[in-house]
Amino acid sequence: MHFDFSAGLTLATLLTGLISGVYLFIMRGKDKADKEPVIVEYSKSFFPVLLFVLVLRSFLFEPFRIPSSSMMPTLLIGDFILVNKFSYGVRLPVINMKIIDVDLPKRGDVMVFRYPKNPSYDYIKRVVGLPGDKVGYFDKHVYINNVKYKQEDLGAYVGVGQGDNMTGASLKNEKSDALEHQILVMQDRPSLEGEIVVPEGHYFMMGDNRDNSNDSRYWGTVPEQNIVGKAVMIWMNWDSSNNGVDLGRLGGSIR
Repeated sequence: MHFDFSAGLTLATLLTGLISGVYLFIMRGKDKADKEPVIVEYSKSFFPVLLFVLVLRSFLFEPFRIPSSSMMPTLLIGDFILVNKFSYGVRLPVINMKIIDVDLPKRGDVMVFRYPKNPSYDYIKRVVGLPGDKVGYFDKHVYINNVKYKQEDLGAYVGVGQGDNMTGASLKNEKSDALEHQILVMQDRPSLEGEIVVPEGHYFMMGDNRDNSNDSRYWGTVPEQNIVGKAVMIWMNWDSSNNGVDLGRLGGSIR
């Protein structure tokens, strides 16, 4: 069973705040010489802490851990990242409804979103197609509005830790006129090919590990209301298969 931390945090904040508030209202003007009930003591202690964490996670930055290889080589298994929650607008916790517009996702952004097939799970992929774009994927190449993204071969990819099972993967530099980032391609592995026009209010997402990514090629586009935020920084990496903490990845920006 998947636990929704955001919903649990919101409920705990509301509950402790309600208990504290009701007790203060009842005791208003009364003699407070008697010891407070234990539940009130705990509620008054935890409420400000929970409220601070709720505001931080909901409106500013939220930490995530990368559990899979789908965004290699950009993100490795064991990376802990920070997601900017206000890059694409301020949203209410749990219901994820936008209340303040800030900006829209751009091609090339690494974005966290709620998986359309099961919104209780968060996914992270790269924005490839914007609303109205015609996105094609043929022969391991991305086409945007009939323009083919160029690829420069950088040689065989050598993974580390839990990501060292990428035998046969080629590291490539993928670029268009304005964007450039590295991807992994396995030439001998069949790819799902096709073309789609991205609906209004939706985004086409792909993993940088092109042949090991469950993305929009398989389950469709991401609606705007599923957006969580923009991945901006790696604040820690822990991989027990790679001697624990990788100091070289700490503080790295995500591009």
